[in-house]
This record gives sequence, C-alpha cells and structure tokens, in this order.
Amino acid sequence: MKLYHGTNVDFQQIDFKKCKPNKDFGRGFYLTDIKRQALDMAVRRCEFEQTGTPIVQEYLFDEQLLNDNSLNVKIFNGVSTEWAEFILKNRKARGQQTHGYDIVIGPVADDGVVFQLNLYLQHFITLDQLVKGLEFRKMNSQYFFGTDKAVSKLKRV
Repeated sequence: MKLYHGTNVDFQQIDFKKCKPNKDFGRGFYLTDIKRQALDMAVRRCEFEQTGTPIVQEYLFDEQLLNDNSLNVKIFNGVSTEWAEFILKNRKARGQQTHGYDIVIGPVADDGVVFQLNLYLQHFITLDQLVKGLEFRKMNSQYFFGTDKAVSKLKRV
C-alpha cells in the first residue's frame, strides 16, 4: 500500500525527536492513505510555521505486516468509545508514551473532533454523547508509526 506524509521540510531519516507529542495516537510518525489529506497537512504546516514549502512524501508499506504478528498493531475501524478514550489519554500524556503499539490506525481527530473532545473534558457532554456526536462525521484516516521497528518497514518512494 502507498502511504503519504505531509511536511514543510523534506528529510530522508525519520527522527522521533522531531515528532510532536500529545497527538491522537502519541508521539510518532503520522501518514495517511489519502494523498490530498497529506497535501492539506503540508500546507497547514507551512502556514503554521511560516517556513518551507508543502511537500508530500510517499512511502510503500506491506499491509500484510498488519496481520502477521511481527508488529504490535491497533486498528480503530471507526469512531468508538475506545477510540475517543485512546485519543484523550494520548493528548493529555504530556509527552509520555501511553501504549506499546508499533502501529495504530484510525480516524483523525480534526478541529471539529477536538472541539467535541474539549466539551467532554469540560463535562458539558458525556463520553456516550461525544461518540454519538462523532459517528456521522466524515473522518480521514491516519497511520501512526511509533517505533523504530515499525518505521523500518516503510520504504520511501
């Protein structure tokens, strides 16, 4: 399968120290199977950091590795209470890793999702209301590669 990473600076080596903490699935290298989504992320990164140019890096990944038990993989097939709790735990982790997965795959918590998560955190809605409110959103996918072992399975195109 082909995966894409949007950035504002091209690089050859994936460096976890440069990955931002407190993201949906923790500190790691994020990709998507949607090229346009990666381009949109690259543009946002350029605007946010006020430097660089939008770059979409392409990687090949053997998706059979998701099922052969050589990697510890967690897949969220959609919005669920488990997914929401997982994201909340990672976003509140203060840079600490909260799980032992090599790869995590699931929906992206975009700005609208973050708004809903904040409503939950401020006790304006319940966890069930949060999940129900997110069930019908069109959500893009993300692939988290969180270990050297996982990253070693990516081949830059």
